[in-house]
Amino acid sequence: MINREPKALWGRAIGWSYDLPHVDEVPAPRFSVGDIKPPPNYIDEVYLELPRSSIILRGVIALISIPLLMFQIGLMLWMYWDLFSGDWSHDWLTNVLGFLVPIVSLWAIIPFAKLDLVLPRDEPIRFNRLRRKIYFYQYRYHYIYLFSRKHWGVKPVAYNWDDVTAEVHRIYAPGHGGVIENVKLSVRNPETNEVIDRVEFASNLYKGEAYWAIARLFMQQGPEALPTFVHPPRDWNDDDGLSHMHCLAPKVHWPVAIDLESRTAPSEGETL
Repeated sequence: MINREPKALWGRAIGWSYDLPHVDEVPAPRFSVGDIKPPPNYIDEVYLELPRSSIILRGVIALISIPLLMFQIGLMLWMYWDLFSGDWSHDWLTNVLGFLVPIVSLWAIIPFAKLDLVLPRDEPIRFNRLRRKIYFYQYRYHYIYLFSRKHWGVKPVAYNWDDVTAEVHRIYAPGHGGVIENVKLSVRNPETNEVIDRVEFASNLYKGEAYWAIARLFMQQGPEALPTFVHPPRDWNDDDGLSHMHCLAPKVHWPVAIDLESRTAPSEGETL
């Protein structure tokens, strides 16, 4: 059952349409998720790992933005040479725009090229059913602070499974069939009901619904509730079968502490 009634959550994002079933809602009769591609990365009695990617076509943005970036640099050098060679006959507004527009243009292009080159080849999500936690291999980035190590890089986070909501977002985009539907996971503060984080889950509705059904089945009933997947799991750190751009992308390396926690059951006496 799809919940199309908005909950009292603070911080609904632009484009929110409706929520997928709640984490504790009894799963509907199993629909076909066995042929989902790519399938889960890993499944055992403790945790499930689902693949995820923020970029659908790896390398396309870089192939477009890098030549555009080179052209923009050449244009900037030409404009600055013309500007500082003594041709200050224009009014002050024209001179200011001539100085700032190339810089702003570069600043608008660089983030897309950089993101396509430095984003990990996979951004997996782990669901630990014994700890009732969800772990995001999250890559954070910022369009303003382009060269800040604080704002760019892998920063894995963990949240309680009960605080997660799957949201369907719709964005109208001419040239893409009129509408794009994707699924995001929002995390709320259980005390205030305020959304404290929101991350990409799936780039399309079919994959998002299938992955969310798989996660809920696993967390509620365990691995035995999952179907036999048609496609075999893959190791995204293995270059075999990956595109050249994927092979150039950084591999997945979980920090030791969160890697161990996300793959194991809580020890006796451990506080969750």
